[in-house]
Amino acid sequence: MKSTSINTHMGDIHIDKEVIAQYAGAVAVECFGIVGMANVNMREGLAKLLKPDSLTRGINVVINPSGKLRLDFHVIVSYGVSIAAVCDNLIDNVKYKVEEFTGMGIDKINIYVEGVRVID
Repeated sequence: MKSTSINTHMGDIHIDKEVIAQYAGAVAVECFGIVGMANVNMREGLAKLLKPDSLTRGINVVINPSGKLRLDFHVIVSYGVSIAAVCDNLIDNVKYKVEEFTGMGIDKINIYVEGVRVID
């Protein structure tokens, strides 16, 4: 399923998973301690920081049969911050804003910390 459909009294709304990923990525990079999304090269096992225009490659959106979202984030965090605090902040912000944006519930948010960067 590439998109999801929401039935309203006025008609159907179709939201593409790419749109959800773009919005979730924009929310994620606004969070304190997140440097950016990571693109993981499975063959070499390396994580690469993605440019702001390709954030969606670091996010996987799955729509469950129940209509709820599962979001997987591959992120790079700032050096010296509490990873647990950054992840809690990311989960809270993304859950609130994506649910408000899409009108769909979020079942699960998985965060994979792929690297740490020193910020100047």
